[in-house]
Amino acid sequence: MPQAADGVLVVGTGSWGTALAITLSRSLSVTLLCRTPTERDTMQESRRNERFLPNVEFPAGLELEHDIERACASSTTVVLIAPTSRMRENARLLSPHVRADHVVLSGAKGFEGGSLLRMTEVLDQEFSQARPRIGALSGPNLAGEVAAGKPATAVVASSSPTALAVALGALNTPLFRVYANPDVLGVELGGALKNIIAIGAGAGDGLDAGENAKAAFVTRGLAEISRLGVALGAQPPTFAGLAGLGDLLATVSSTSSRNRFVGEQLAHGQSIADIQASLAPQVAEGIATTLSARALARTHGVEMPITEQSYRVLYEGKNIAAALADLMYRDPRYETDR
Repeated sequence: MPQAADGVLVVGTGSWGTALAITLSRSLSVTLLCRTPTERDTMQESRRNERFLPNVEFPAGLELEHDIERACASSTTVVLIAPTSRMRENARLLSPHVRADHVVLSGAKGFEGGSLLRMTEVLDQEFSQARPRIGALSGPNLAGEVAAGKPATAVVASSSPTALAVALGALNTPLFRVYANPDVLGVELGGALKNIIAIGAGAGDGLDAGENAKAAFVTRGLAEISRLGVALGAQPPTFAGLAGLGDLLATVSSTSSRNRFVGEQLAHGQSIADIQASLAPQVAEGIATTLSARALARTHGVEMPITEQSYRVLYEGKNIAAALADLMYRDPRYETDR
């Protein structure tokens, strides 16, 4: 199924974009697109991303580029890794240089504010010439571990068999194993919604609620993710895969997870504004995703109690302990939908 690998362009010099470029360039031809000539020169001189991954040296095979036209010309697979709030802006910058034979993948997890569009839907609008070859890259990928050369897996989702074949050939390495999945909707929803659950799991850790509580919370969180996903048309098995359960487990467990950190700090009494400021320029996508997921749940009549309580904590200032109590005191019911 995979096609022979060709050049990969990673757009985004944050922690995940840099980590992906590093691990792929240990085996493949990879270019990392920098924001400015100054950023490119700085990283070329040090052969590191001192801002986000200062302890990892770039492999010799990693090329740095700031010229969009040149970067796109030397690639067949483009992976955009930007905050969801800036995905459309980045896509518009690339759009004049993206060819019909490019495979364009979103590596971001969330929704566009206001429109509630998933990232592949944003790309579909901005890259009309590449529409048949658009997809998503997702999975349990903690940037620090990937950059350090620890083994990781991911999933590429696209409705195009050609795009899946090209992506599998372009992205698989001995340390980064990539699977294919035609369920774009499910893969994107799993990656986005798990961040909401990670915030709640972090809050539980901050309250010292215990491992029993965390296991229950994560399990019910996955049920909630699946419930909305199926209502929107996703395939149930996707949520038991890498973009669902896999990504969820990594994000709720790791101390390097920004979304988990948000919940933990809220439980310690920090304000959401102070937490976001401490993370800048990086973002915890689960904060904005909570707003979007709540809107989708209400539009489609889907019950999402964890998302609802998360919304009240993040946007209405509800006490975390009170939110936990409200989840525990919900009316008894069957575990699975009937």
